[in-house]
Amino acid sequence: MSTQIAPWIILFTPLVAAALILLLGRFSKRLSAALALASAFTGCALSWWLFTQPDAVQQLSYNWLSFGPDFTVPISFTIDKLSKVMLLVVTSISALVFTYSLGYMREEEGYSRFFGGLSLFLFSMLGIVLASNFVMMFMFWELVGVSSYILIGHYYSKDSAADAGKQAFIVNRIGDFGFMLGILLFWFATGSIVFQEIVEQAPNLMIAPIFLTVACVLVFMGTVGKSAQMPLHVWLPNSMEGPTPVSSLLHAATMVAAGVYMLARIFPILEVVPDAREIIAWVGGITCFAAALMATQQSDSKRILAYSTISQLGYMVLGVAVAPTSDVAMFHLFTHACFKCLLFLAAGSVMIAMHHEVEMWHMGGLRKKLPFTMLCFFLGMLALSGCPFTSGYYSKDLIIEWAVVKIPFLGWLVASAAGLTAFYIFREFFVIFFGKARSDHAEHAKEQPFVMIVPMLILGIFAISTGWPSIQKLFFTLEYPAHVPHSLHTFLYAMFFGGVGLAALLYFKAEKDPISIPLFANRFYIDDVYYWIVNKIQGGGAALLSWADRWVVDMLVVQVPSKLTWAGGFALRFLQLGNIQAYVIMFGAGVVGLLYILLSK
Repeated sequence: MSTQIAPWIILFTPLVAAALILLLGRFSKRLSAALALASAFTGCALSWWLFTQPDAVQQLSYNWLSFGPDFTVPISFTIDKLSKVMLLVVTSISALVFTYSLGYMREEEGYSRFFGGLSLFLFSMLGIVLASNFVMMFMFWELVGVSSYILIGHYYSKDSAADAGKQAFIVNRIGDFGFMLGILLFWFATGSIVFQEIVEQAPNLMIAPIFLTVACVLVFMGTVGKSAQMPLHVWLPNSMEGPTPVSSLLHAATMVAAGVYMLARIFPILEVVPDAREIIAWVGGITCFAAALMATQQSDSKRILAYSTISQLGYMVLGVAVAPTSDVAMFHLFTHACFKCLLFLAAGSVMIAMHHEVEMWHMGGLRKKLPFTMLCFFLGMLALSGCPFTSGYYSKDLIIEWAVVKIPFLGWLVASAAGLTAFYIFREFFVIFFGKARSDHAEHAKEQPFVMIVPMLILGIFAISTGWPSIQKLFFTLEYPAHVPHSLHTFLYAMFFGGVGLAALLYFKAEKDPISIPLFANRFYIDDVYYWIVNKIQGGGAALLSWADRWVVDMLVVQVPSKLTWAGGFALRFLQLGNIQAYVIMFGAGVVGLLYILLSK
């Protein structure tokens, strides 16, 4: 197969599957699942094949839209090492999640609609990965937002699910507005929207440095929204209202990773804009630490993982800002996709066994009931917490090293976040799988079918091994800082073992949470601030507009002319007598009156 054709097949196979599911899905649930799985595995197989082929930048390029001589939108694919690695991540994780969904969704409503939404989502994400220019990326970027709205709101009859879908869509539009403005500024500065052309021109641009800084920061707003960085992070925990496979796909390798991938794609531009990189670094570092604090006081088993995702995305964003290559951040994206997908699938397995219960204090003692699920959760947990010789240990520690070298305060801050990570994930592990059963569902929980266990076991192997030096060099060219403080690694080991030990001491057999910190449990009250803004400011504005509509528009524009028209008509009724003699008299009076007026002049 030609490398010219393979990207088109990878991209459009999920779209074809989604269209066929829309047309035929109502006739057969199995057909819908088969079409979705076929598209995912086809893309996965071709992505691995494409990875072995030589790179070719901007394949099959031709002009799609032209607005005068200065603005042209080409359709072309960028097939380089960055896009190939991302293709592997997206298609491989998708294939495993699609397989897992066969068991998870077997008794759920909207089976065909679910697989159709997954296929559309996969198509959208692949478009972002393959895009060679800002406009193509932005179109698929928005399509990812639409498809995520469909998937998050899958249980649309639940108010919480419908609200979560709307929140995800609206919050992302805030970031996307900045993204769009940034694209326009780049076009204004360079006359191009193609990544390669912008990169070539960026170092030689004869414009004020502040201009490029503003453009980069505006584009970064798209990442803040899509990759759930503070303060636009609030949608991601609420997206847990969707089915667990959706949560796994969104959090592991697709939607939230799109923002980090976009930063990696424009990394050569960021290299010449140090002020923008510093802003990006602080946003990523603060998000990393704050989200970890929030996770320590959550009791919803999926929301803990959601805040963990926000924190890990903070590491990736920080990695883009402080490391000399984008491979450092992409390395953590790669390993995170494996272990976070595993953790969500394991959490979903627990949910099914618990009849969709997510409150971890209603669980307990599941280690004997769900041995395979516990093993998989344990492997993912080790990688997430940075246990030595797991994938997360290699990728996360590398980002921390660069952060400590470049911005010491921020580096030590995110190093301490590693200890918080170990604490909150082991806290969840001990509460769910140890102690005694705290509900009837926990007493009678059963292990999940083979079709759900196998993807988790495969991801468990990936979670441990993908960071090993012999494997990482196949995908990335990493650079390590020359002068890392010797105390850093000692501190990281202390953070890991200290977090694990504290979690074991407090939660190994706990019946209720011994710690209560309202500030963390209420997520720094950021969500409350947003709700206040919506209820008070937006609600007040809506009330004012309602008043204006009723008393200004309806009264002055509609009712007053209506009443005057009615009154005029009522008066004219008296002139409609139906008597010929009266009409003759009024006509004669009118003639006499006109003659008087004319003769008097």
